[in-house]
Amino acid sequence: MALSTTAAPPTIIRGDADARHGRRSGVFLSLPFLVFYALFLLGPLAYGAVMSLFNTSIVRPGLGSARGLGNYAEVLRSGDFWSSMWHTVQFTLYTTPPLVVIALLLAMLTERVRRGKWFYRFVFFAPYVIPSASVVLIFTLVFAAQVGPATTWLTAIGIDAPNWLGSPGWAMISVALLTLWWTLGFNYVLYLAALQDIPRDIYDAAAVDGARGLATIRHIIVPLLGRTTLLVIALQVVASLKVFDQIYLLLYGGPNFATRPALEYIFDSGFTDYRAGYADAASLVYLVVILAVSSLWLVAGRIAGRKG
Repeated sequence: MALSTTAAPPTIIRGDADARHGRRSGVFLSLPFLVFYALFLLGPLAYGAVMSLFNTSIVRPGLGSARGLGNYAEVLRSGDFWSSMWHTVQFTLYTTPPLVVIALLLAMLTERVRRGKWFYRFVFFAPYVIPSASVVLIFTLVFAAQVGPATTWLTAIGIDAPNWLGSPGWAMISVALLTLWWTLGFNYVLYLAALQDIPRDIYDAAAVDGARGLATIRHIIVPLLGRTTLLVIALQVVASLKVFDQIYLLLYGGPNFATRPALEYIFDSGFTDYRAGYADAASLVYLVVILAVSSLWLVAGRIAGRKG
């Protein structure tokens, strides 16, 4: 009597049906998010792209007269736009290296603490949850001329304090210091979580081989945190390129537009000059710049990951 071998196909068919059901369930669960994503991101983005082709103003109804690519040509020829782009790059260069390096150092120091780690986590992360308006109010007092702590402390040790907010050379540095204190906690938490994922056995093996102090940092911690560092740098660069709140609230782009970033230039074009179409064109040009930077960093990260 021959043995029956017909039990496997129903199992395969049932598995395919479960997979299709799972995909349908995933689509249905994602549907509310996709609807809101289309309404509040893709929709405004598409409408802004249309507005960028017209001489649209927020004080007149309708799209206004057609300009074609005239707004884009004006943006690319604008010295004020490229000046604001440079201010954004300058801010990124001032903030990204210290926010990465100092966050890593503080995370390593916290990881070595045996008692009271929760206190250090709280102290370093707490400023990150403070609203931008409150942070600006604090640093307005810190950098106040003559009476601010940043001035009086330097004067007390015999150093002539600069005009923190009134000097074009120091204004961006002041904003960078504010940002460093305010946002350091986010990168710190990312590094701290990555350090906790390193098995203790690796440290023990390195100690047996004679690795101590800086050797452990150089040969163990830094290589194992390579992916985390790429992520932190990418997030920090994109966040710095999108700077707006602290500069606008603290300096309004001054003195003499010496700190006005690209987003504030777009804001001023749309809501001060009432040129919504031109502002949309500038924002799309800036979007392309951010996407290009993000794409280049993504490719660099993948190449580095393959080599590692």
